[in-house]
Amino acid sequence: MTYKEYKIIHIVEGGIGTIILGASGIPIKKMEIALNKEVSQGWQVVFQIVEKKRFLLFWSREAIIITLGR
Repeated sequence: MTYKEYKIIHIVEGGIGTIILGASGIPIKKMEIALNKEVSQGWQVVFQIVEKKRFLLFWSREAIIITLGR
């Protein structure tokens, strides 16, 4: 399927939870709200990837990058 335009959504794990608990998690409710808003405007999920990167030297946290197209 070909799309005429693309949009990227970047959702990051919370920093406070990562520092205090050592790990937090992707905010599922925030991701759900963002996706529902975009889908209502005609966007479709094309691709998604979860990345893990260093956070404040000692911790790492996850982020999800979602590519939308329409």
